[in-house]
Amino acid sequence: MAAEAVVAAVDVGMTVEQIKATQLGMKALGAGIAVGFTGIGAGIAEMAIGSAAVGATAENKDIFGLALIFTVIPETIVIFGLVVALLLLFV
Repeated sequence: MAAEAVVAAVDVGMTVEQIKATQLGMKALGAGIAVGFTGIGAGIAEMAIGSAAVGATAENKDIFGLALIFTVIPETIVIFGLVVALLLLFV
C-alpha cells in the first residue's frame, strides 16, 4: 500500500502527506454519505409507516405497542449506516 502511494505521488506530483490527507478526506466523505443516505431512507420509510401507525392506533388503542415497534424498525437502518461510517473511519 505504501509503495503504491509513493508511485502515485511521483506520477501525480503529490507528496505522501497530501495523499494520506486525500485518503482521509475520502474516508470522511464515504462515512458522511453512508449516514446521510441511510438517514434519508429511514425518513422516507418512517413517513409511510408512521402515518399508518397513527391511523391504526386512532382506530384501535390495543395495537399501540405493535405500531410503536413498526415505527422503530426503520430507525435501525440509521444505526447500520452509523456502524458502516465508524468502520470506514477507524478501520
